Amino acid sequence: MSSLIAQTPFSVLDRSRTREGHTNAEALRDTVRLARELEELGYRRLWVSEHHGVPGVAGSAPTVLAAAVAAATRTIRVGTGGVMLPNHRPLVVAEQFGVLESLFPGRIDMGLGRSVGFTDGVRRALGRDKEAAEDFAGQLDELLGWFSGTSPTGVHARPAEGLTVPPFVLAMGEGADIAARAGLPMVIGDLRNREKMLRGIDRYRAAFRPSPWAAEPYVVVSGTVAVAATPEEARRLLIPEAWSMAYSRTHGTFPPLPPAERVEALTMTAKERGFYEAGLAGHVAGTEEQVAHELETVLKETAAQEVLVTTSTYDSAALVDSYRRLSRIFGG
Repeated sequence: MSSLIAQTPFSVLDRSRTREGHTNAEALRDTVRLARELEELGYRRLWVSEHHGVPGVAGSAPTVLAAAVAAATRTIRVGTGGVMLPNHRPLVVAEQFGVLESLFPGRIDMGLGRSVGFTDGVRRALGRDKEAAEDFAGQLDELLGWFSGTSPTGVHARPAEGLTVPPFVLAMGEGADIAARAGLPMVIGDLRNREKMLRGIDRYRAAFRPSPWAAEPYVVVSGTVAVAATPEEARRLLIPEAWSMAYSRTHGTFPPLPPAERVEALTMTAKERGFYEAGLAGHVAGTEEQVAHELETVLKETAAQEVLVTTSTYDSAALVDSYRRLSRIFGG
């Protein structure tokens, strides 16, 4: 095993993806169950996501789900990847994380993003528009102020004030610059577009200003990693998500994950086929030996401090097996 890989923490973002023929409730319980497995396998964190009005994702309330995950585990860190700050008042977000940290001290992470919804309809339902993301830096500053007790309102966030909940910025687009100026750890994806990722990391490190939250840059690289007994089995893990992405690009809605065999039997249009093949390409996937070699390359190129794995697939047993095989790579 590579000493570089052995020194690097591995974490997981689980999006609570729904599967054809299964309920939203099952997807959420699968996330909680997965967290217990990951804890036993030595992963550092389990994060959950925020999506609204998406048929293929059950996770719409990440702080609520994080509470369930933290209650079901003992040692793994639990957080969000992320709470979409433009959708919420910073005071309310501070209060939610203050409650989580109070209940599960020393185990909560606050991953924050700037997305404002998948469609115009979702944005209208949230009472937000695309411009809401433009003041992400200001929203971030206000949120952190509630923890330090520096709000100019004279109001105090209970129980958040005085607590330390590590913040992370999900760096989509200009997020890298915002993370650097705020002096916060940054999560950047995805592994398929290595050149763009490297440019973002370089920008972040060059512009980073030390803060009370982080004395130096901290880079978490994120993306799909699939490990199986054969390269063919690893590729099959990628098929359900690749098809769901292709379907969303051609039909405008993101569906539940289908079984790989159903996708393989489909007759696709040329446009669908193009998106589907693109969705299968560029991920870190293969046998343990192949994935170890590719991860070593990623870590050398990026000098990242941590890897956040974001794999989704229909077969939950195969997904757990993939995470188990990956844990053998980083845990020896």
